[in-house]
Amino acid sequence: MDINEVVFLSATELGRYIGRKEISPVEATEAYLRRIEKVEPQLNAFITVPADHAMESARQAEAEIAAGTHRSPLHGVPVAVKDQIHTAGILTTSGSKFSADFVPPEDATAVHRLKQAGAVMVGKTNMAELAFGGPTSSAFGATRNPWDLTRDAGSSSNGSGAATAAFMCATSLGEDTGGSIRNPSAKCGLVGLRPSWGRVSRFGVERVAWSLDTVGPMSRTVEDCSATLGIIAGHDSRDPYSWNAPVPNYQAQLTGDIAGVKIGLVEEFCDPAQSTAAPPVLEAVAAAADTLADLGADVSKISLPLAHLAGVASHVIIAVEHAGLNPERIRRRPDDFAHLNRVQMLTAELIPASVYHKAQKLRAMIRKQALELLNAVDVLLLPTTSAPAQVMEFDPHLGSMEEAEAALTDSSYRGLFSMVGGPALSICCGFTAEDGVGLPLGMQIGGKPFDEGTVLRIAHAYQQATSWHTRRPPIR
Repeated sequence: MDINEVVFLSATELGRYIGRKEISPVEATEAYLRRIEKVEPQLNAFITVPADHAMESARQAEAEIAAGTHRSPLHGVPVAVKDQIHTAGILTTSGSKFSADFVPPEDATAVHRLKQAGAVMVGKTNMAELAFGGPTSSAFGATRNPWDLTRDAGSSSNGSGAATAAFMCATSLGEDTGGSIRNPSAKCGLVGLRPSWGRVSRFGVERVAWSLDTVGPMSRTVEDCSATLGIIAGHDSRDPYSWNAPVPNYQAQLTGDIAGVKIGLVEEFCDPAQSTAAPPVLEAVAAAADTLADLGADVSKISLPLAHLAGVASHVIIAVEHAGLNPERIRRRPDDFAHLNRVQMLTAELIPASVYHKAQKLRAMIRKQALELLNAVDVLLLPTTSAPAQVMEFDPHLGSMEEAEAALTDSSYRGLFSMVGGPALSICCGFTAEDGVGLPLGMQIGGKPFDEGTVLRIAHAYQQATSWHTRRPPIR
């Protein structure tokens, strides 16, 4: 194998080659660093690339494997981490001027577990400012979509999305509050999983909204996503909200058999008469549902009447909780925020406690309604976003009321599962052409809290039956 082709292997494929000593961690890491050097100037997906640190980790992994120690499916495999997640001795900026020189003294638990598994970290990825802004809000410049450099790569884990889709890392970590793993995954053609709230420790992760923040994997295949989740999941005494329950072997659950699995197609998001999603999105999700039915799943339409309010509820909760983390920054250094972030922060401080309380009550109602449906079906199915990646606008401005309403409606697609607290996975289910460019489309599979295994099994069966994940973005 041409060593430069190593980057196009899936993370688990590369891990198997490394485990058999057919490819060394040093060779793999060097190949990825060359890929970063070549492609990164076009995308701006990374804030920091600690090449020396990566090579040191690769040499250590190589020595361990040569001595007969094989720690995990990702031992020696190059990974990337969103810059919101602490890394000991390595810059962690959260995409913000406020943390432009912050170097954490210790790793976040998720990073620590990746290191314990022998993974090699090749970079810290760009992101929306403080994981709260839009695609162009990072203090380190906007990340571009590898499928079309004029378009956004999602928000806020856009750097992880672009880096993974452009083969600059084998798999990556993102953070999802209202949809920030699933949005970039849909727009970049990846598999991105928001685990159940509490499944993965948030110790050492810069907060956005304490009651919603979740760390999870962004990968090119479901198997890679499963392997990554299996490493980072589990109870952590340093995060009082982490769930003290065994972590299954997610890879072993990827049987390909989904016969009899009950899938509920959410009418409010999938029915052309009710949904705000673009026709290509609805057509791709409908075709994916047919594929799942052909694989033996029992697919039926269901109604979730409160679903369209999830965006409003999640936005209020996120804005209020995030503003509560940054009062001094808002008062003392308002000009250091990106323009629209500053507006959001100042506006959030004016939201009455009664409105936040109503949003939390609405959250409880949406969750109750969704969980009742999940007693009748195994998973819910709907689009991840209402449209593919859009051309970026770099002129910060407040749009019309109609634009604001459309944005809130779009966020309901992802905010739904943020409200429920269960796992939600985005997977590529097709492509559409805009201005002569092929853009990926995302389908979302959401399940019962702590039932990631079922969500992953269904997604894997679908991915094995289709070829969308084999397409490569045109960037070279």
